[in-house]
Amino acid sequence: MFGGNKWVPKGQHCYVTGGSQGTGLSLALILVKQGAHVSIVARDANKLKQAVEKLEQARQNSDQIIRWYSHSLSTYEGAAAALEEACKPFGGRAPDVIFNCAGSSRPAYFIEETPETFKTGMDNTYWVQAYTALVASKMMARQKAKGKIVFVASTLAYFSMVGYTSYSPGKFALRGLAEALRSEFQLYEIAVHIYYPCTIYTPGYIEENKTKPRITAKIEESDSGITPEQAAEGILQCVQRGKFQHASDWITSLFRSATRGAGPGDVLDPLRNLASWNVIELPVK
Repeated sequence: MFGGNKWVPKGQHCYVTGGSQGTGLSLALILVKQGAHVSIVARDANKLKQAVEKLEQARQNSDQIIRWYSHSLSTYEGAAAALEEACKPFGGRAPDVIFNCAGSSRPAYFIEETPETFKTGMDNTYWVQAYTALVASKMMARQKAKGKIVFVASTLAYFSMVGYTSYSPGKFALRGLAEALRSEFQLYEIAVHIYYPCTIYTPGYIEENKTKPRITAKIEESDSGITPEQAAEGILQCVQRGKFQHASDWITSLFRSATRGAGPGDVLDPLRNLASWNVIELPVK
């Protein structure tokens, strides 16, 4: 709780998925400003080029390696190709930290989903991060590299509601994956972290509002949300302080405490448990 920062980005190779915009780009900017080598990965090459221009303006020295790679990460083959390409400038060595910021949401009523949209939902929430973690962990274990793998979940990984039937299940799955890997990866000295943000006001948020049911938007009215910069700072704090899991706000912390699972808690959890004891159930009418 009072240990301060335990990890310094300077000189580290940080691999950021979803780095072309939103939270991923904000995180990449912070890392570059702190002297890290940064590789960003996303699908849109034009957005990646524009993102790297911003990163170049923030570089601290000429030795920093700042690159972009255009790949789809929702398949194992795409995730493997992206990571292999990003490691070439470093002699094939695995990145020091994998930041899984890629993901998207398309809210809708469950009865409106199709097999295709439902599968896409899992691809864009779970597989887009899980495949990268799988590829990276194999590389780290093979090279005996003591790296870090960071997942970005959501408040909706602790509870769900109408409108998020193709989004929340993938975030719940990320939570389960992170808890399992936290245990298993002690064998390889690979650290695992997971960050739980509330609403983040990104370009992706604008897109998801185009399909969001009115009742979902109504329920979310009390969610004040955070900026991509605030989310990026939260992710970085999670890693720097050596925390397995970190929530972005008080409400998310309440849900984390009340549904802790196999993850470690902190000294404030007893108070959070009291506060969350009488959480009001959403009406179904």
